[in-house]
Amino acid sequence: MPAAYEQYLVPVVFRPFAEDLAARAAALRPRRVLELAAGTGVLTSLLLAAAPSVEVTATDLNEAMVAFGASRAPGAVWQLADAQRLPFPDGGFDLVVCQFGVMFFPDRVAAFTEARRVLAPGGRFLFNTWGPLGTHAFGAALQAGLERAFPVDPPRFLPTVPHGYCDPTVVAADLTAAGFTVEAEQEVTLEGRAASAADVALGFLTGTPVRAAVEERGDGPAVRATVIGEMTARLGAGPVAAPMTAYVFLGAA
Repeated sequence: MPAAYEQYLVPVVFRPFAEDLAARAAALRPRRVLELAAGTGVLTSLLLAAAPSVEVTATDLNEAMVAFGASRAPGAVWQLADAQRLPFPDGGFDLVVCQFGVMFFPDRVAAFTEARRVLAPGGRFLFNTWGPLGTHAFGAALQAGLERAFPVDPPRFLPTVPHGYCDPTVVAADLTAAGFTVEAEQEVTLEGRAASAADVALGFLTGTPVRAAVEERGDGPAVRATVIGEMTARLGAGPVAAPMTAYVFLGAA
């Protein structure tokens, strides 16, 4: 999964927002940065490039992602870690960053409280979260393809998990409950570009938990053909471009 995620999804879906988040992080002039849910290291690499003197500790709950990320961004210290129970002392970092990871935390207030605990006084927590599925043209097209392939019981991973934490009011309330002051909140829409809709479909179908949901339901090749067909009909043949919306939050400890 990490290889497919890196090949098909990172350049199209995640890198544009990682560039945005890395620039925001560098502008804060941090010295010690903790990254949560670092995945394959796209934000990690950009952080190291934007602020070469910064010390970055990159973490993820998935061992395969940590191994892949460590090979991709060796300038960071990589460590397996649960965001809800961070293995770091109080006040050890001046910036905690997370790219599209907070949606996966089972207890977000607990994870945000841990982020605050490991921050020095005055430290910041910078992260982004996806907007509603309808504001992400690639994801919406994929979900339409899944619903066409499985009209009775389509996989619901995209609308319920990556796009299931899309109310800025709820996110801000969780930050406040964890003891943060919400310093900034911004809606950001960026464009993703892919060689084809089929490439994006392959990324979601083989590099995310959608893969398991499809395998549980049956005929993989037929499903893949249906999803690719629907995505191509919606996004176009050949190279495709589509808008994607996220929210960026900055909390102050």
